[in-house]
Amino acid sequence: MSNPSVGLFVTCLVDLFRPNVGFAAVDLLEKAGCVVSVPPAQTCCGQPAYNSGDRADTRAIAEQVIAAFEKFDYVVAPSGSCAAMLKKHYPELFAGDAAWEERANAFSGKVFELVSFLTDVMFVSDVDAHFDGSVTYHDSCSGLRELGISRQPRKLLAQVDGLELKEMKDPDVCCGFGGTFCVKYSDISNAIVAKKTDNVEAAQADLLLAGDLGCLMNMSGKLHREGRNTKARHVAEVLAGRLDVPAIGDSK
Repeated sequence: MSNPSVGLFVTCLVDLFRPNVGFAAVDLLEKAGCVVSVPPAQTCCGQPAYNSGDRADTRAIAEQVIAAFEKFDYVVAPSGSCAAMLKKHYPELFAGDAAWEERANAFSGKVFELVSFLTDVMFVSDVDAHFDGSVTYHDSCSGLRELGISRQPRKLLAQVDGLELKEMKDPDVCCGFGGTFCVKYSDISNAIVAKKTDNVEAAQADLLLAGDLGCLMNMSGKLHREGRNTKARHVAEVLAGRLDVPAIGDSK
């Protein structure tokens, strides 16, 4: 399909805390040949309500999202967590619903996380980016376990001129964020992220990368509180060469 239409699902965290990730996503998608739109009617994916057991509000949110995005050839999100919610859990919400089941299934079939879309759908082979330094990559739980995202970001990072990937120990182990989990079980969350930041620091990389902003904010916050030097960025920022803004959690 030439010049497919893509609806960018920006995500709440990107919209509120890191718009640079959204701009990077647009850059990457347009360079891949997509016609990108950002529907103004979009809202939260509904995951906080869903994880809290509030199915009624989750369905109301999902109906709005589906209506806003179903006209596009693809729906792309710079977040494995949100993409998994849209792709895997929306069909479950509307199973057996005569009015919405077919629409939810058709919608979910169009949903992709950003780096997997670029790699597996658009077959991007050259990101034309440069980074003179080293990075280590954290595999976020939802992207890895629900969407199978692991090789895709590494394949794209290998195309970045000057970049060296230094794998940390246990890159696929949870960072302790888990959305509402870090609020409900803060002590457990803190113990988990402390192990993760030890592994990040041991990798001795200049940047910590991931595909989920929630994970990055959690790890970056812990690194900052511990006085560690590794900075954090969303993988899309490096792939798009949008490095002219401070790293996550860095006001300098």
